[in-house]
Amino acid sequence: MSTVITVEQIIEKLPSRFNPEHAGDLKATFQFQVSDATPFYISIADRQCEGIAGEHQDPDITLHLNEATLIRVVTGEQDGMSAFMKGQLRAEGNVMLATRLSKLFSGHKR
Repeated sequence: MSTVITVEQIIEKLPSRFNPEHAGDLKATFQFQVSDATPFYISIADRQCEGIAGEHQDPDITLHLNEATLIRVVTGEQDGMSAFMKGQLRAEGNVMLATRLSKLFSGHKR
């Protein structure tokens, strides 16, 4: 049984999976350049999160990956660091921000 997840659904669900207690005073924009789907970005500020389709003019970090990798990471099937080490994910900009993503978003509803 496999459920098809789209980038649009990921963008829609991001705020419900956001952990504001891990954000602190973080103010950052994460751009996701999805090679075979819609690019989108996440803006985090004031312990709030917003997911927006499209490209940000000046993101703090840009993550390059394909849709399958994005879905595996978002669903918790694959760790982001594992994707990076296997060459399935490439980061540009403030790459240390990428290490915070797993804490900022819970993979599964509890």
